[in-house]
Amino acid sequence: ESMLPTFGAEPRLAPNPHAWAVPADKEPPFVLDISSSSVAANKIQLLRRMKSMTIPGLIADDKGNPIMDEREIPDYTWILPNGATRELGSHKGYGMSAVAQVFGGILSDGAFGAYERGHMSHFVAAYSIEAFTDVARFKKSMDEFLKYLRETPPAPGHDRVFYAGLPEHEESIDRHERGIPLHREVIDWFDQTTAEFNMAPLERAEGQ
Repeated sequence: ESMLPTFGAEPRLAPNPHAWAVPADKEPPFVLDISSSSVAANKIQLLRRMKSMTIPGLIADDKGNPIMDEREIPDYTWILPNGATRELGSHKGYGMSAVAQVFGGILSDGAFGAYERGHMSHFVAAYSIEAFTDVARFKKSMDEFLKYLRETPPAPGHDRVFYAGLPEHEESIDRHERGIPLHREVIDWFDQTTAEFNMAPLERAEGQ
């Protein structure tokens, strides 16, 4: 448990994720994988290790007060629901996390709250498209819908509009071609850990 309920001073939920994937025909598939919190816990840990400032609305102090300015990350913090405050919609992230707990925990005969390690469960559902409509027609309609979204005129200061899964699809192509860039801090950690356990060091691209 690391996420506060809206108005809460003590965490009662994890930043439970929701994920959906929908096929298309020629367009890259729609893939949405989101946390119900304002930020993933490991991102806060990374910011702390890098001694970076927090972004307003990501975390609360140890008393449950949302941190709504840019500052150094306190030693003890809690993650806020997506939306940060009630005025900005935190009840939505809070509710989505609770829904995930009901379906992924209680309905699956698992635990909720401060459950024992390992006493966890998940909820996965797959829908048969042909039970609702013709598969080819569905994929054609998905192509048209996704194209409709990505062809939205961009607002000033932005080059284009994406839909969920499109940036990752393009990034996957790029990284298969050019490899995966790592932050210097991550590379240093790999070097220290592989040396400690007498393992082969992390492979570098030529010239790195």
